Amino acid sequence: MTSTTTRRPRGTGSLYLKNGRWWLKFYANGQPVRESTGTTSRREAERLLRQRLGEIGVGSYVGHDEKRLTFEDLTDMVTADYTLNARRSAGRMGHAIKRLAKSFAGFKALQITAARLTAYAAERRSQDAALATIQYELAVLRRGFSLAVAAGALSRRPVFPSLNVSNAREGFLEPAQVEALAEALPDYLKPILRFAIATGWRRNEILGLTWVRVDFAAGVIRLEAGSTKTNEARQFPIDALPALVAVLKSQRNLAVTLEAATGQPVPLVFHRFGQPIKDFYAAWRAACTRAGVPGRLLHDCRRSAVRNLERAGVSRSVAMKLTGHRTEAVYRRYAIVSEQDLREGVAKLASLGTERAPEAAS
Repeated sequence: MTSTTTRRPRGTGSLYLKNGRWWLKFYANGQPVRESTGTTSRREAERLLRQRLGEIGVGSYVGHDEKRLTFEDLTDMVTADYTLNARRSAGRMGHAIKRLAKSFAGFKALQITAARLTAYAAERRSQDAALATIQYELAVLRRGFSLAVAAGALSRRPVFPSLNVSNAREGFLEPAQVEALAEALPDYLKPILRFAIATGWRRNEILGLTWVRVDFAAGVIRLEAGSTKTNEARQFPIDALPALVAVLKSQRNLAVTLEAATGQPVPLVFHRFGQPIKDFYAAWRAACTRAGVPGRLLHDCRRSAVRNLERAGVSRSVAMKLTGHRTEAVYRRYAIVSEQDLREGVAKLASLGTERAPEAAS
Protein backbone atom coordinates (compact mmCIF):
# COMPACT_ATOMS: atom_id res chain seq x y z
CA MET A 1 0.00 0.00 0.00
CA THR A 2 1.54 3.29 -1.06
CA SER A 3 0.51 6.87 -0.34
CA THR A 4 1.92 10.09 -1.80
CA THR A 5 0.70 13.52 -0.68
CA THR A 6 0.76 16.64 -2.81
CA ARG A 7 0.78 19.77 -0.66
CA ARG A 8 -1.27 22.82 -1.64
CA PRO A 9 -1.69 26.33 -0.17
CA ARG A 10 -3.26 26.30 3.30
CA GLY A 11 -7.06 26.28 3.21
CA THR A 12 -7.31 24.74 -0.26
CA GLY A 13 -7.20 21.10 0.74
CA SER A 14 -4.70 18.53 -0.47
CA LEU A 15 -4.34 15.58 -2.83
CA TYR A 16 -2.62 12.30 -2.14
CA LEU A 17 -2.10 9.03 -3.94
CA LYS A 18 -3.21 5.82 -2.32
CA ASN A 19 -2.95 2.49 -4.12
CA GLY A 20 -2.56 4.32 -7.40
CA ARG A 21 -5.68 6.50 -7.08
CA TRP A 22 -6.01 10.13 -6.01
CA TRP A 23 -7.69 11.02 -2.73
CA LEU A 24 -8.90 14.40 -1.46
CA LYS A 25 -8.44 15.84 1.99
CA PHE A 26 -10.25 19.02 3.04
CA TYR A 27 -12.22 20.48 5.93
CA ALA A 28 -16.01 20.82 6.08
CA ASN A 29 -17.80 22.29 9.12
CA GLY A 30 -14.51 22.19 10.98
CA GLN A 31 -14.09 18.44 10.45
CA PRO A 32 -11.47 16.76 8.24
CA VAL A 33 -12.89 14.89 5.24
CA ARG A 34 -11.07 12.28 3.14
CA GLU A 35 -12.67 11.22 -0.14
CA SER A 36 -11.49 8.94 -2.91
CA THR A 37 -11.78 10.41 -6.39
CA GLY A 38 -11.70 6.93 -7.96
CA THR A 39 -9.38 8.23 -10.68
CA THR A 40 -5.72 8.01 -11.50
CA SER A 41 -5.86 11.41 -13.24
CA ARG A 42 -4.46 14.29 -11.22
CA ARG A 43 -6.34 16.76 -13.43
CA GLU A 44 -9.68 15.09 -12.61
CA ALA A 45 -8.74 15.00 -8.93
CA GLU A 46 -7.93 18.73 -9.00
CA ARG A 47 -11.27 19.44 -10.65
CA LEU A 48 -13.20 17.46 -8.00
CA LEU A 49 -11.31 19.17 -5.17
CA ARG A 50 -12.17 22.63 -6.57
CA GLN A 51 -15.80 21.49 -6.83
CA ARG A 52 -15.86 20.35 -3.19
CA LEU A 53 -14.29 23.58 -1.96
CA GLY A 54 -16.85 25.56 -3.97
CA GLU A 55 -19.71 23.58 -2.46
CA ILE A 56 -18.35 24.29 1.02
CA GLY A 57 -18.05 27.97 0.15
CA VAL A 58 -21.71 28.33 -0.83
CA GLY A 59 -23.01 25.97 1.88
CA SER A 60 -24.20 23.22 -0.47
CA TYR A 61 -21.65 20.56 0.42
CA VAL A 62 -23.12 17.27 1.62
CA GLY A 63 -20.80 14.71 3.18
CA HIS A 64 -21.09 10.95 3.08
CA ASP A 65 -22.28 10.81 6.71
CA GLU A 66 -25.07 13.27 5.93
CA LYS A 67 -26.17 11.24 2.94
CA ARG A 68 -26.48 8.13 5.11
CA LEU A 69 -28.40 9.76 7.97
CA THR A 70 -32.03 8.58 8.13
CA PHE A 71 -35.31 9.60 9.74
CA GLU A 72 -34.82 6.72 12.18
CA ASP A 73 -31.40 8.10 13.15
CA LEU A 74 -32.99 11.47 13.92
CA THR A 75 -35.74 10.00 16.07
CA ASP A 76 -33.26 7.74 17.88
CA MET A 77 -31.37 10.90 18.84
CA VAL A 78 -34.56 12.48 20.19
CA THR A 79 -35.44 9.36 22.18
CA ALA A 80 -31.94 9.23 23.68
CA ASP A 81 -32.14 12.93 24.55
CA TYR A 82 -35.49 12.51 26.32
CA THR A 83 -34.15 9.51 28.24
CA LEU A 84 -30.95 11.28 29.24
CA ASN A 85 -32.84 14.30 30.54
CA ALA A 86 -35.64 12.20 32.12
CA ARG A 87 -38.32 14.25 30.40
CA ARG A 88 -41.80 13.51 31.66
CA SER A 89 -43.33 13.95 28.20
CA ALA A 90 -41.52 10.92 26.77
CA GLY A 91 -44.84 9.14 26.22
CA ARG A 92 -46.24 11.95 24.13
CA MET A 93 -42.98 12.16 22.21
CA GLY A 94 -43.26 8.45 21.39
CA HIS A 95 -46.76 8.92 19.98
CA ALA A 96 -45.51 11.82 17.83
CA ILE A 97 -42.67 9.71 16.42
CA LYS A 98 -45.09 6.90 15.50
CA ARG A 99 -47.26 9.40 13.64
CA LEU A 100 -44.27 10.98 11.87
CA ALA A 101 -43.05 7.52 10.86
CA LYS A 102 -46.20 6.96 8.82
CA SER A 103 -44.96 9.68 6.46
CA PHE A 104 -41.17 9.63 6.83
CA ALA A 105 -40.12 6.06 7.72
CA GLY A 106 -37.14 5.01 5.58
CA PHE A 107 -36.47 8.56 4.38
CA LYS A 108 -32.95 9.93 4.30
CA ALA A 109 -32.65 13.04 6.45
CA LEU A 110 -31.72 15.06 3.35
CA GLN A 111 -34.98 13.99 1.70
CA ILE A 112 -37.02 15.64 4.46
CA THR A 113 -37.20 19.06 2.87
CA ALA A 114 -39.18 22.18 3.72
CA ALA A 115 -41.67 21.28 0.97
CA ARG A 116 -42.22 17.80 2.40
CA LEU A 117 -42.66 19.18 5.92
CA THR A 118 -45.27 21.64 4.68
CA ALA A 119 -47.04 18.82 2.84
CA TYR A 120 -47.00 16.77 6.05
CA ALA A 121 -48.64 19.60 7.99
CA ALA A 122 -51.28 20.00 5.26
CA GLU A 123 -52.00 16.27 5.24
CA ARG A 124 -52.42 16.21 9.04
CA ARG A 125 -54.83 19.13 8.84
CA SER A 126 -56.86 17.24 6.25
CA GLN A 127 -57.11 14.45 8.83
CA ASP A 128 -58.60 16.94 11.33
CA ALA A 129 -55.50 16.89 13.55
CA ALA A 130 -55.34 19.91 15.85
CA LEU A 131 -52.79 22.59 14.98
CA ALA A 132 -51.19 22.18 18.41
CA THR A 133 -50.77 18.44 17.75
CA ILE A 134 -49.16 19.05 14.36
CA GLN A 135 -46.89 21.69 15.87
CA TYR A 136 -45.73 19.26 18.55
CA GLU A 137 -45.03 16.49 16.02
CA LEU A 138 -42.96 18.86 13.92
CA ALA A 139 -41.16 20.11 17.04
CA VAL A 140 -40.07 16.54 17.83
CA LEU A 141 -38.64 16.13 14.34
CA ARG A 142 -37.02 19.57 14.47
CA ARG A 143 -35.33 18.53 17.72
CA GLY A 144 -33.88 15.52 15.93
CA PHE A 145 -32.41 17.73 13.21
CA SER A 146 -30.99 20.13 15.81
CA LEU A 147 -29.31 17.27 17.68
CA ALA A 148 -27.85 15.96 14.42
CA VAL A 149 -26.43 19.39 13.55
CA ALA A 150 -24.99 19.76 17.07
CA ALA A 151 -23.34 16.34 16.73
CA GLY A 152 -21.81 17.26 13.38
CA ALA A 153 -23.83 14.63 11.54
CA LEU A 154 -25.65 17.31 9.51
CA SER A 155 -24.54 20.72 8.35
CA ARG A 156 -27.99 22.32 8.56
CA ARG A 157 -31.64 21.55 9.13
CA PRO A 158 -34.56 22.29 6.78
CA VAL A 159 -36.93 25.20 7.28
CA PHE A 160 -39.99 24.04 9.21
CA PRO A 161 -43.47 25.46 8.49
CA SER A 162 -44.77 28.07 10.90
CA LEU A 163 -48.19 27.28 12.36
CA ASN A 164 -50.42 29.88 13.95
CA VAL A 165 -51.44 27.98 17.08
CA SER A 166 -53.56 29.38 19.89
CA ASN A 167 -53.13 27.23 22.98
CA ALA A 168 -55.43 29.28 25.15
CA ARG A 169 -58.41 27.16 26.19
CA GLU A 170 -61.37 28.35 28.15
CA GLY A 171 -62.78 25.04 29.35
CA PHE A 172 -63.75 24.54 32.97
CA LEU A 173 -66.20 22.45 34.95
CA GLU A 174 -69.05 23.68 37.10
CA PRO A 175 -69.85 21.66 40.28
CA ALA A 176 -72.84 19.95 38.66
CA GLN A 177 -70.70 18.99 35.66
CA VAL A 178 -68.03 17.56 37.96
CA GLU A 179 -70.63 15.33 39.59
CA ALA A 180 -72.00 14.20 36.24
CA LEU A 181 -68.52 13.40 34.98
CA ALA A 182 -67.58 11.57 38.19
CA GLU A 183 -70.65 9.40 37.73
CA ALA A 184 -69.66 8.56 34.15
CA LEU A 185 -65.96 7.86 34.72
CA PRO A 186 -64.51 4.40 35.41
CA ASP A 187 -63.82 3.81 39.12
CA TYR A 188 -60.05 4.22 38.78
CA LEU A 189 -60.45 7.72 37.25
CA LYS A 190 -63.03 9.11 39.69
CA PRO A 191 -60.49 9.94 42.46
CA ILE A 192 -58.20 11.58 39.91
CA LEU A 193 -61.00 13.93 38.91
CA ARG A 194 -61.75 14.80 42.55
CA PHE A 195 -58.08 15.39 43.34
CA ALA A 196 -57.51 17.52 40.22
CA ILE A 197 -60.51 19.76 40.94
CA ALA A 198 -59.37 20.28 44.53
CA THR A 199 -55.66 20.92 43.88
CA GLY A 200 -55.37 22.21 40.32
CA TRP A 201 -52.28 20.06 39.83
CA ARG A 202 -50.96 18.95 36.47
CA ARG A 203 -51.61 15.49 35.03
CA ASN A 204 -48.06 14.20 35.51
CA GLU A 205 -47.90 15.54 39.07
CA ILE A 206 -51.08 13.65 39.92
CA LEU A 207 -50.25 10.38 38.19
CA GLY A 208 -46.72 10.43 39.60
CA LEU A 209 -47.78 11.12 43.20
CA THR A 210 -46.49 8.48 45.63
CA TRP A 211 -47.47 7.68 49.20
CA VAL A 212 -44.13 8.81 50.59
CA ARG A 213 -45.19 12.37 49.70
CA VAL A 214 -48.52 12.16 51.53
CA ASP A 215 -48.23 12.96 55.24
CA PHE A 216 -51.61 12.29 56.86
CA ALA A 217 -50.26 13.10 60.35
CA ALA A 218 -49.08 16.56 59.30
CA GLY A 219 -52.04 17.02 56.96
CA VAL A 220 -49.91 17.93 53.93
CA ILE A 221 -48.66 16.64 50.58
CA ARG A 222 -45.07 17.49 49.74
CA LEU A 223 -43.65 17.48 46.22
CA GLU A 224 -39.88 17.46 45.98
CA ALA A 225 -37.91 19.76 43.69
CA GLY A 226 -37.52 18.02 40.35
CA SER A 227 -40.85 16.22 40.51
CA THR A 228 -42.80 19.26 39.28
CA LYS A 229 -42.86 20.99 35.91
CA THR A 230 -41.22 24.08 37.39
CA ASN A 231 -38.65 21.95 39.28
CA GLU A 232 -39.65 23.70 42.49
CA ALA A 233 -40.68 21.99 45.72
CA ARG A 234 -44.32 22.47 46.66
CA GLN A 235 -46.69 21.76 49.56
CA PHE A 236 -50.45 21.40 49.63
CA PRO A 237 -52.21 21.32 53.03
CA ILE A 238 -54.99 18.74 52.92
CA ASP A 239 -56.42 18.76 56.45
CA ALA A 240 -58.55 21.83 55.69
CA LEU A 241 -60.28 19.97 52.83
CA PRO A 242 -62.16 16.96 54.27
CA ALA A 243 -63.31 15.88 50.79
CA LEU A 244 -59.68 15.71 49.62
CA VAL A 245 -58.63 13.77 52.71
CA ALA A 246 -61.48 11.34 52.06
CA VAL A 247 -60.23 10.74 48.51
CA LEU A 248 -56.70 10.08 49.71
CA LYS A 249 -57.76 7.79 52.55
CA SER A 250 -59.98 5.82 50.19
CA GLN A 251 -57.02 5.38 47.84
CA ARG A 252 -54.83 4.36 50.76
CA ASN A 253 -57.30 1.70 51.86
CA LEU A 254 -57.43 0.40 48.30
CA ALA A 255 -53.63 0.24 48.16
CA VAL A 256 -53.45 -1.69 51.44
CA THR A 257 -56.08 -4.16 50.18
CA LEU A 258 -54.20 -4.72 46.91
CA GLU A 259 -50.89 -5.14 48.69
CA ALA A 260 -52.38 -7.77 50.96
CA ALA A 261 -53.96 -9.63 48.04
CA THR A 262 -50.98 -9.55 45.68
CA GLY A 263 -48.02 -9.29 48.01
CA GLN A 264 -46.74 -6.42 45.84
CA PRO A 265 -46.24 -2.82 47.01
CA VAL A 266 -48.48 -0.10 45.56
CA PRO A 267 -46.36 3.06 45.75
CA LEU A 268 -48.61 5.25 43.59
CA VAL A 269 -51.59 7.08 45.04
CA PHE A 270 -53.53 6.82 41.78
CA HIS A 271 -53.28 3.60 39.83
CA ARG A 272 -55.27 0.97 37.97
CA PHE A 273 -55.31 -2.26 39.96
CA GLY A 274 -51.91 -1.34 41.36
CA GLN A 275 -50.35 -0.54 37.99
CA PRO A 276 -49.33 2.95 36.74
CA ILE A 277 -51.93 4.78 34.68
CA LYS A 278 -50.34 5.82 31.38
CA ASP A 279 -53.09 6.60 28.91
CA PHE A 280 -56.77 7.12 29.67
CA TYR A 281 -57.72 9.39 26.77
CA ALA A 282 -60.38 7.08 25.31
CA ALA A 283 -62.03 6.34 28.66
CA TRP A 284 -62.02 10.02 29.62
CA ARG A 285 -63.42 11.16 26.28
CA ALA A 286 -66.24 8.59 26.38
CA ALA A 287 -67.16 9.60 29.94
CA CYS A 288 -67.24 13.29 28.98
CA THR A 289 -69.65 12.51 26.17
CA ARG A 290 -71.92 10.49 28.49
CA ALA A 291 -71.82 13.29 31.09
CA GLY A 292 -72.84 15.93 28.57
CA VAL A 293 -69.49 17.76 28.64
CA PRO A 294 -67.84 16.57 25.41
CA GLY A 295 -64.35 17.83 24.67
CA ARG A 296 -63.38 18.52 28.28
CA LEU A 297 -59.83 17.65 29.31
CA LEU A 298 -58.32 16.71 32.65
CA HIS A 299 -56.36 19.95 32.33
CA ASP A 300 -59.67 21.84 32.46
CA CYS A 301 -59.76 20.81 36.14
CA ARG A 302 -56.67 22.98 36.62
CA ARG A 303 -58.53 25.97 35.21
CA SER A 304 -61.53 25.12 37.38
CA ALA A 305 -59.37 24.94 40.51
CA VAL A 306 -57.84 28.35 39.77
CA ARG A 307 -61.31 29.79 39.23
CA ASN A 308 -62.47 28.34 42.55
CA LEU A 309 -59.49 29.89 44.33
CA GLU A 310 -60.30 33.24 42.76
CA ARG A 311 -63.94 32.94 43.79
CA ALA A 312 -62.88 32.06 47.34
CA GLY A 313 -60.82 35.23 47.55
CA VAL A 314 -57.48 33.43 47.98
CA SER A 315 -54.59 35.79 47.26
CA ARG A 316 -52.83 35.11 44.00
CA SER A 317 -49.45 34.63 45.64
CA VAL A 318 -50.88 31.85 47.81
CA ALA A 319 -52.96 30.35 44.99
CA MET A 320 -49.92 30.19 42.71
CA LYS A 321 -47.98 28.32 45.41
CA LEU A 322 -50.80 25.79 45.73
CA THR A 323 -51.26 25.16 42.02
CA GLY A 324 -47.61 25.48 41.02
CA HIS A 325 -47.87 28.42 38.64
CA ARG A 326 -44.53 30.19 38.32
CA THR A 327 -45.73 33.49 36.83
CA GLU A 328 -48.83 35.57 37.40
CA ALA A 329 -49.22 36.09 33.65
CA VAL A 330 -49.75 32.35 33.14
CA TYR A 331 -51.94 32.11 36.24
CA ARG A 332 -54.24 34.85 34.89
CA ARG A 333 -54.80 32.79 31.74
CA TYR A 334 -56.26 30.08 33.95
CA ALA A 335 -58.49 32.43 35.94
CA ILE A 336 -61.42 31.87 33.61
CA VAL A 337 -64.44 34.14 33.97
CA SER A 338 -67.65 32.37 33.00
CA GLU A 339 -70.94 33.84 31.89
CA GLN A 340 -72.33 33.04 35.34
CA ASP A 341 -69.48 34.97 36.96
CA LEU A 342 -70.35 37.96 34.80
CA ARG A 343 -74.04 37.68 35.68
CA GLU A 344 -73.21 37.57 39.39
CA GLY A 345 -71.06 40.67 38.96
CA VAL A 346 -73.86 42.55 37.23
CA ALA A 347 -76.31 41.38 39.90
CA LYS A 348 -74.08 42.87 42.59
CA LEU A 349 -73.93 46.10 40.62
CA ALA A 350 -77.71 46.11 40.27
CA SER A 351 -78.07 45.47 44.01
CA LEU A 352 -75.87 48.46 44.73
CA GLY A 353 -78.01 50.63 42.45
CA THR A 354 -81.24 49.45 44.13
CA GLU A 355 -79.92 50.25 47.58
CA ARG A 356 -79.06 53.78 46.53
CA ALA A 357 -82.24 54.47 44.57
CA PRO A 358 -84.37 55.74 47.51
CA GLU A 359 -81.53 57.98 48.60
CA ALA A 360 -81.32 59.46 45.13
CA ALA A 361 -85.11 60.03 45.02
CA SER A 362 -85.05 62.00 48.26
